[in-house]
Amino acid sequence: MRKTLYIIGLSTFVFSCTSQQNVKKNTYKPKTPVAQTKPAVQTPALAAPKPKVISDHGVDFFTTNIADATKNDNTVSYGSIVSAKPAGYKVVKTYFPAVAQNFRQRYLILHYTALLDDKSVSVLTQQAVSAHYLVNNTGDNEIYQLVDENKRAYHAGVSSWRNDKNLNDTSIGIEIVNTGYTTDSTGKRIFASFSDDQMKKVAALVKDIVTRYQIPATNVLAHADIAPTRKQDPGPMFPWKKLYDQYQIGMWYDEAAKQNYFDLAQTEFVTRYSDPTFIFSIQTALQKFGYGMELSGKWDDATKKTIEAFQYHFRPQNYDGVMDAETWAILQALNLKYPAK
Repeated sequence: MRKTLYIIGLSTFVFSCTSQQNVKKNTYKPKTPVAQTKPAVQTPALAAPKPKVISDHGVDFFTTNIADATKNDNTVSYGSIVSAKPAGYKVVKTYFPAVAQNFRQRYLILHYTALLDDKSVSVLTQQAVSAHYLVNNTGDNEIYQLVDENKRAYHAGVSSWRNDKNLNDTSIGIEIVNTGYTTDSTGKRIFASFSDDQMKKVAALVKDIVTRYQIPATNVLAHADIAPTRKQDPGPMFPWKKLYDQYQIGMWYDEAAKQNYFDLAQTEFVTRYSDPTFIFSIQTALQKFGYGMELSGKWDDATKKTIEAFQYHFRPQNYDGVMDAETWAILQALNLKYPAK
């Protein structure tokens, strides 16, 4: 009995000591507060205020470009802003305009009417064909506008250039009064010339349009360029080189580059003219430049007409549709100067 009580007492003592040690270990010690560094509050930079939409007699306009011109983006409007009018709601221009936009007008296509002045006006305004502008041949200072630039005119028809098709959707069309061509006894087409007064009008009009819409030189084209198997206008009498030299309008080749290609081209036409691989390479070069055509490896009718259209534009001294060394050298020089992107 005495032994048992001794053991119980010893156990109680040990437990008491252990508890005291634990109390000492867990004694609360207040921590010294550590100062927290607060993150700096950044004031958002204020965006530059946008130019205001201009209202005139209830019609809105926005005439300043705030987009990135290097990306061919443009927010300026040439004409009134067309807006929806949903019943019961108000469309506001609080955040107008978004910078991610550009012009529908990416091409400028030149035509002749093959008609005299009065007939040109009546056909282009009253029938199922139209253009944005008509340049008359009456010697005055007037140019007729027939279609709003923001709308599609029916001037290009079935058409293509490089990767684009149906160019009515993306172009402005200019018709020029001119009687077109007659055919001589050998079947050769004889084209009418354009007056100097007309060309001054055309140059001023084209320069204004391509500047406003940032249309590149590669997209200033003849109707024959975009539809070579069915159209000839504005034909070989249209002064493309004069417009290029005097007004910096459209494309033209560099004479030195043409000469560099010419010597080899002469040899190729002597030795390889009928070789399908050589024909294929010429067709490929025409396609690369922009013409829509099939690569047949043959001097077929479509190829002949495409060469003819090319000659109307860039080699008007001879437009028989037969590829020769000079035409081939010019085509290569143009592809060098205006590579497809």
